[in-house]
Amino acid sequence: MQNNRKKRAIVTGGSRGIGKAIAFKLAEQCSDILISDIAFSNDNLEEFASDFQKEINNPDVKIYAFKADATSFKAAQATIDFAIEKLGGVEILINNAGITRDNLLLRMTEDDFDKVITVNLKSVFNYSKAVLKHMVSQRYGRIVNIASVVGVIGNAGQSNYSASKAGVIGFTKSLAKEVASRNISVNAVAPGFIETDMTHKLNDAQKEALLKNVPMGRMGKPDDVANVVNFLCSADADYVTGQVINIDGGMVM
Repeated sequence: MQNNRKKRAIVTGGSRGIGKAIAFKLAEQCSDILISDIAFSNDNLEEFASDFQKEINNPDVKIYAFKADATSFKAAQATIDFAIEKLGGVEILINNAGITRDNLLLRMTEDDFDKVITVNLKSVFNYSKAVLKHMVSQRYGRIVNIASVVGVIGNAGQSNYSASKAGVIGFTKSLAKEVASRNISVNAVAPGFIETDMTHKLNDAQKEALLKNVPMGRMGKPDDVANVVNFLCSADADYVTGQVINIDGGMVM
């Protein structure tokens, strides 16, 4: 029954980049969306939601923006409660919130390590735990966590980021085993080099060096990630759980 009805989705860190592309793709498939992000100010929530609604150009889709700190379980629970109140329920959770604080380990501060682990990994715990009772009670849910290829292969200067994303992968597989019998799937996608604000900071020489490791010879686009996430949230992926799908142009094989 759940597969034939409109879905309600939460996307964390969804104000821009990959998160916004995922929210847009899900909305195109007629999912009502709550986008949570600490980057919002209380003054621009309605404006963001209104602008997003205009981009979708579908008045039947509900869009809400919610300011929340993904590192706080209390804020995550407030997000879930708000979504249930405004949307009527939650079928889909996309754990996308993330940051980088890159440096070689000898130069990395304890705060740089702790902050990345907290934002990238603990946020996945916070939102997954907060929504789980609701999904279990309705015996349906789709959780997709945004990991990274560096969580699989590592990367110099990103020991904190790689550790956080490897943690996301382990969390994904463990939770998938816990809730599969409740018709809840938990999967992860592991993007490679995607055109976002993070990669825009790289100069041409850095980009050229990175692309030598990508057989397709180009960076991915946020939509490349959004399309796979949308598949994992659809009825076509009903028998898929505990998986990590690399979206990297062949970088990791």
